[in-house]
Order: sequence, then C-alpha cells, then structure tokens
Amino acid sequence: MNFDDTKDESLVVYYESVRQQVIADIQAGGRYRLIGESVKQYADRRGEEMNRRRLRFTPIDWQR
Repeated sequence: MNFDDTKDESLVVYYESVRQQVIADIQAGGRYRLIGESVKQYADRRGEEMNRRRLRFTPIDWQR
C-alpha cells in the first residue's frame, strides 16, 4: 500500500476514525461489530506509515 501522496492530516483523521469505531464496538458490548479484518489491516498499515513519518497519534487497542 502506497501512502506517498497522502497528507499527514488525512492519515491521522482516518486512523482516529477507526480508533473511535473500535471504542464504539466495545461500548456496544461486542468486539469489532463495526470493524472488519480488512479495516484493521488497513488501519495497521496507516499506523505504520504514521510511525515512519513520526506523527503523533493514539494507537488503537485491538486487544480490548
């Protein structure tokens, strides 16, 4: 996956959106009812890119 043309802000906004959906899933009483495996993989790749760019973000806690 190539994020070369993706702005830093776009990476962070998408990642934060997924993180909030994971929290909503947990609050709804289930694990990943709104988030599927493909979204998890995509978010993890974005997280790797944000780390590479040294951007500040709150990691997603997938183990809750």
